[in-house]
Amino acid sequence: MNQLWTYFAAHQDQILGWARTTMWLAAVPVVNGLALALPCGWLAHRHRVVRTALTSGLGVLYTIPSLVMFLVIPEILGTRILSPVNVVTALTFYSFVLVVRSVLDGLDSVPPSILSTATAMGHTTRQCLLFIQLPLALPVIGAGVRVAAVSNVSLVSVSSVIGTAQLGQLFLAGNNTGSLPPIVLGLMSFATIALLFDLALLAAIRLLTPWRAVTR
Repeated sequence: MNQLWTYFAAHQDQILGWARTTMWLAAVPVVNGLALALPCGWLAHRHRVVRTALTSGLGVLYTIPSLVMFLVIPEILGTRILSPVNVVTALTFYSFVLVVRSVLDGLDSVPPSILSTATAMGHTTRQCLLFIQLPLALPVIGAGVRVAAVSNVSLVSVSSVIGTAQLGQLFLAGNNTGSLPPIVLGLMSFATIALLFDLALLAAIRLLTPWRAVTR
């Protein structure tokens, strides 16, 4: 423990800077992925052709190794290999694949009888989506977002191989010098960030679904 503290004290500013970068590299793609997944999930819920394409195609694409994505995306976007845009783009794709399935499952979980009642009361399709389907589907969607957020924290570390400055650099530093403290510190840092993300999202979901607490 003394060695960990000594290493952290000697590299405090750099590690804290890496921690901030790691957090936004993991968080921004989740927001982007959710923004893309909501309309695509709704289309898949409404149209069988879109559903088939999403459920079959995206699952296969998710198996592409993240390192390959980090290397291919610069060629597609024309960005520098060290640009954080590459990491954000790759993780947005992975977040979208994870969350869009949750959006679809969440919308499918809303009982048709509730929608029929809402339609009979004069609600439009848009009103049903915004005020009935999405709120009721939120717990399922939120579960997918939590998985995507925690997964992104782990995937960010892989980008250290291509030189992106974030907490994954601690693993490289430990490997290059044969020192254990930076590796352990990196593991603890990633685990802490993943836990904080998960707890924050869980609190947000509970805040947005107060009726679940009343039901329980």
